[in-house]
Amino acid sequence: MAPAPTGDPRSARFGPPPGSGAGTTGFVSTNKQRPQKKKIPLTPAPPAPIVIPSPDATLQPIYRPVPVPPRVQNLQTLRSADETGTVRPIKRLPEEDAFGPVGIRNGPITYKPAIEVMGGYDGNPGRVQGGSGSWFTTVAPELLIASNWSRHEFNADLRGNYAWYYDLPMFNRPIVDLKAKGRLDITSDTAANFEARYLHSTDTPGNPNNPTDLAAPPVFDKYGGSAGITQKFNRLEFKLKGDIDRLTYDDAELNNGTTLKLDDRNYNQYGATLRGSYEWLPGVKPFVEAGIDKRVHDLETDYSGVQRDSDGRTIKAGSTFEITRKLTGEASIGYTTRSYKDPTLSNVSGIIGDASLVYAMTPLTTAKLTAASTVDESTIAGVSGILRRDVGMQFDHSFRRWLVGTAKFGYGQDDYQGLGREDQRYIALAGVTYKLTREVWLKGEFRREWLKSNVPGQDYTANIVMFGLRLQR
Repeated sequence: MAPAPTGDPRSARFGPPPGSGAGTTGFVSTNKQRPQKKKIPLTPAPPAPIVIPSPDATLQPIYRPVPVPPRVQNLQTLRSADETGTVRPIKRLPEEDAFGPVGIRNGPITYKPAIEVMGGYDGNPGRVQGGSGSWFTTVAPELLIASNWSRHEFNADLRGNYAWYYDLPMFNRPIVDLKAKGRLDITSDTAANFEARYLHSTDTPGNPNNPTDLAAPPVFDKYGGSAGITQKFNRLEFKLKGDIDRLTYDDAELNNGTTLKLDDRNYNQYGATLRGSYEWLPGVKPFVEAGIDKRVHDLETDYSGVQRDSDGRTIKAGSTFEITRKLTGEASIGYTTRSYKDPTLSNVSGIIGDASLVYAMTPLTTAKLTAASTVDESTIAGVSGILRRDVGMQFDHSFRRWLVGTAKFGYGQDDYQGLGREDQRYIALAGVTYKLTREVWLKGEFRREWLKSNVPGQDYTANIVMFGLRLQR
């Protein structure tokens, strides 16, 4: 565009025309350098005046942001500052079990295998009055399986144990205890529950139900399962469960080499349980439970001519607890009764108690309370059944994270209905566990078991000491 001629009114209105042909050199066609902006030097702000308050002046706290310290590993305490700027130590929450097994994770399933090898001396493996002792070795493998799903749940507890008694091999004892549980979340308020169980073992030595001339305690198998449904209505919850179990005995061998059939002790048990609970407080859920069951033997009468089929009824009330992870579990008290088909057998009835509570007294000390009540079968003439009650208390204290001491006390009562016999069982235990690593533990234990009976000749005492190694993952 050509510049406006001299005298053009546009020149007076808009001033001199802009230069043309400007490049990247900073100059225009008029050969005049563009003015540069002046740089204003930066000067530091003057320091704030220091004000010395008078003695009567009231001081107000000054709130300043506190920089967050970088993450520090393997320290027991961190440094933090409160609102006044004072740095105070804060204790880090302790790890639940610094030497616990981490398991093997395969997708959504975690496996925790372990094996224990123990050896020691048992002063009375037969659990009889005046019994002799023997050295022994036990091998106990186990496998825990747990799911990590966002919905549903599956858990399995698979354990085994075999004890060899070198001087008294007739008391060698196998134990296979398998349990699996599952939960299927149908909706947020409805769930289905399943369980399968299997137990293979021998009768406890000294069991009065066994003939005195047995060469070894008889072997039995007990297996079964259950299925149920859980329905929630806000804080109200109902659980309905059905059970079926079967108990079978192998033939036993007598000291003279002959075989004794024990199939009259085989039976099936069918049962159903209904529980109603209400969440009264967060972590406290009282409940009332009622159950019925029926035992049907393979043989209508046993070899002594007694009909031992029976019906059982149980009712109990209690509560479950989960209070700030300090107290967890449940406890209940109730009443049970069992009536028998044979009119010569009296009913078995009495007060029962069940509990499984864990109380974290301190981060280093834990107390466990267990209680169980059952009505067992009997083959003794005139005895309808045995009402067993057991209660135990165990304390675990960590002197160090890698050194744990254990003390346990237990009491049991066996009431032989129809015979008037009553046995009092006791157990006291002291043990120590030295955790070398998460995978290797050393264990030692001393246990004393004894029985007091109102029937002469049935008392016994047994002292057991053992040491061993536990390997786990």
